[in-house]
Amino acid sequence: MEKLLFTGGTGFLGHNVRPLLDKMYEITTCGITPDDDIKANLAKEAPVLPERYDVVLHACGKAHVVPKTEAEKQAFYDVNLRGTIHLCDALEVVGMPKVLIFISTVAVYGCEFGELVTEKHPLDGTTPYAKSKIQAEEYLTEWCERHHVTLGILRPSLLAGKDAPGNLGAMVNGVKKGFYMNIAGGKVVKSILMAEDIANLVPLLEEKGGVYNVCDTNQPSFGQLSESVAKQLGKGKPLNIPYWMAWCMAKIGDLLGNKAPINSYKLEKMTKNLTFSNDKARKELNWEPLDVLTNYII
Repeated sequence: MEKLLFTGGTGFLGHNVRPLLDKMYEITTCGITPDDDIKANLAKEAPVLPERYDVVLHACGKAHVVPKTEAEKQAFYDVNLRGTIHLCDALEVVGMPKVLIFISTVAVYGCEFGELVTEKHPLDGTTPYAKSKIQAEEYLTEWCERHHVTLGILRPSLLAGKDAPGNLGAMVNGVKKGFYMNIAGGKVVKSILMAEDIANLVPLLEEKGGVYNVCDTNQPSFGQLSESVAKQLGKGKPLNIPYWMAWCMAKIGDLLGNKAPINSYKLEKMTKNLTFSNDKARKELNWEPLDVLTNYII
C-alpha cells in the first residue's frame, strides 16, 4: 500500500475523505491539532518528516474568514503560501514524492458571478485568500517541474459534507433555527462539490496530474438544497422572500453600512449564478462526481 502524507487531514475535508483514503493508502497526517501524526505549524516551520511518501495531499489552508486587519490578511499568505514552501522544504530532506496534489480553490478566478467558468479563465482573484492560493499554485508548478514531481491542482467549488463550513454551514444553521429564507424562489445556482469526491480524485491524479475545476455536474439550486436540508432536519419548507422585498431591504442596508445583514452588493451575490465547468476533469480523468442532492447528508 502506498504511503500518503495528508496536510490538513484532521479538518473538515479530512474528516470527510479519510474513511475512503484509508482503504487506498497508508496515511500520515501533518498539522497543528492533537490528532495529527506529525505536529507542525506549516505557517511557521518546515515539519520534520520521518520518511519519504509516495503521495502528498496538501489540503492545509486558511479560508472562510473575511480579514479586517493587515495581520489577518497576512495570515492567508503565512498559511497558504509559506506553509506550502515549508512543506516542500521538508520533502526535499526525505526524498521526492511521485505526486503532489494541492487543494486550491475556484476563488483564484476572482469571479462573483458567471456560468460554467473553465480553467482557461484568467486568475483574477484579488482577495488575500485568492492571491495566496494563486501564489502557492505558481510556487508548486515551478517546484514540481524542477524536482520531476507530478503535480495535481484541484480547484473545488463550495464543498458539501458533514459539518460543512462557510455558506452551506450557515444554511444548515439557518434552517435549523428557522430563519433561513430563499430569495426569489431560491433559483440561484452556485457550483458545489461533495467533499468525499476529493478522495475519489486522488488516485486518478497520480498518473496524469493537471489543473482541474471540480464540482457537481447537476448544479442544484440553493432552493433545492435548502429544501433537502429542511427535510433532513424535519423542518418545513424554507420561507421565500420576493425579489422586490429583498431589494427594498438591501437599499435600507446600504444606508446602515457593512454591518447590515443585506445590502445591494450582498443581494447581487445571493441572486446571481456562479457555476464552474467540470468538463476537463470528467474527460481527462474519466471522473464522474457524486450528485450533491442525493449524497449531501448533514
